[in-house]
Amino acid sequence: MSNIVGRMREAFRGEQRVDPEALIARLQAVQRFLAAVDGQVPDAQLVTAHTVVERAGTRLALSGQHTVVALAGATGSGKSSLFNALARLDLSPVGVRRPTTGSAYACVWGPLDGASRLLDWIGVLPRHRFVRESALDGDDESALHGLVLLDLPDFDSVQHSHRLEVDRLLGLVDLVVWVVDPQKYADRVIHTSYLREFHRHRDVTVVVLNQADRLPPAELPKVLDDLRRLLDADGLAGVPLLPTVAVDPAGLDGLRAELERTVAERQAALRRLAGDVDAVVAGLAPLVGPEPARTGPDDASARELTTALAGAAGVPTVAEAVEAAYRHRAGGTTGWPLVRGWRRLRPDPLRRLHLPGGGADASAESLVAATSVPDPTAAQRSALNLAVRAVAERSAADLPAPWPAAVTAAARSRLADLPDALDHAVAATDLGLARRPAWWRMVGVLQWLVTLAAAAGLGWLVLGYVLRALGLPALENPRLGEVPWPTVLLLGGLLAGLLVSALTRPVIRWAARRARQRAERRLLTSVGSVGEKYVLNPVWAVLAHYGEAREALREAAPR
Repeated sequence: MSNIVGRMREAFRGEQRVDPEALIARLQAVQRFLAAVDGQVPDAQLVTAHTVVERAGTRLALSGQHTVVALAGATGSGKSSLFNALARLDLSPVGVRRPTTGSAYACVWGPLDGASRLLDWIGVLPRHRFVRESALDGDDESALHGLVLLDLPDFDSVQHSHRLEVDRLLGLVDLVVWVVDPQKYADRVIHTSYLREFHRHRDVTVVVLNQADRLPPAELPKVLDDLRRLLDADGLAGVPLLPTVAVDPAGLDGLRAELERTVAERQAALRRLAGDVDAVVAGLAPLVGPEPARTGPDDASARELTTALAGAAGVPTVAEAVEAAYRHRAGGTTGWPLVRGWRRLRPDPLRRLHLPGGGADASAESLVAATSVPDPTAAQRSALNLAVRAVAERSAADLPAPWPAAVTAAARSRLADLPDALDHAVAATDLGLARRPAWWRMVGVLQWLVTLAAAAGLGWLVLGYVLRALGLPALENPRLGEVPWPTVLLLGGLLAGLLVSALTRPVIRWAARRARQRAERRLLTSVGSVGEKYVLNPVWAVLAHYGEAREALREAAPR
């Protein structure tokens, strides 16, 4: 049997040491990943990762001088007998009617005080804890000093609570010794439900074929070879496979030597935790893609969003009002003074929308109060929703699930705040009408001059008529050619006023269109800032979280 043991140990792959600092760095990277995806990925997909991080931190803090080894097996595999044989004491009950117990038993090599906190964390009852150290043993047990050996309940127990306890304990121990017997070593339950799940923990897995004495000597190698084939199919190539005989001390030499080597290395806990991190990283890998995500929504999406926001904010309506207001205000300054008063009776188009027309003359109330810009139509609201959806879809086009849903949720997270934000942005935008152009004043002065000339000519003529009507001598009116100067002043002033108005009218229309275009640009900038704050920035934040998560998982990956 010793030759078989030696041959089976040659394939063992758990010789590589785990650097504690590197392991801690990987755990910290997983923590950064969890922080980055918090609120972005459903919690159900992160439970295992949170559990591993918490469990690893606790295990590393408890004890680095103890190695927790569990004997796990099915009913009738002789697991408890093997536990007693290794301890050389009758500690765990061996029952004729199975299952015997639903609780784990622990045997500690060395002082129990040093392992108490560890056993408290594992959940072994105090009455099921034993110490394997005696002055009568001398140095016989010193090679196992620091070993905490557990006898687990049968994993195929008819009691569901026993199976749950086994599953819980298997997640806490450092090394697992799977005990199988010649009759049920190929049982589907142990291979599909347990051994295959430990393929990432090959370095902390040992399989023993117990009760090997029940096989004829010629059959033992064949059974071991068949069991090795099954283990290879389970992804456990290279794990130690040892035959044991619990009733014969010599039949435990291979397993005892394996335990002594494991205890001496003080690496089992680190290897187990490293395997846990490997499993977590593999489970989280589908959440991030192989390539970095784009830095944000593309320019086309941003432009479409700004256009849709402009429609919802009533930018076209405000721009039309700016053009009309420019013509209205320009006419009130450059028009014929005789009709200016009538023009002023008409309301200013911007005032009808409760817009001051520029940042310089905007009162505090006008910036806070709502404008009277018409509410967006159903078509405009639909266009805005489509633009927001386009931003989300294009931004998340190369992201794996569930990130597209997170990006979409972020893009829509502040839609309810958009109407008020757009209204305030429009109200606070300087529409460029706060100052009156200098040429308005020049034309206005010219209009007053020609109006005064017409008034002077009219007054001159009226004075002459009055003097003649009263029989008083009247001065002879000077003439310009054949036309008296009073008539020239009157008619010339009237004609000049009309001519100035006719000449300035196309200029005003041209300038009004320029003012409209300028206001549109400023309004688009304002609503674009709203879109950036309320739609694009949340999307960029999710993409930043994705980049952080991807980088953290890359750092947590096995080297």
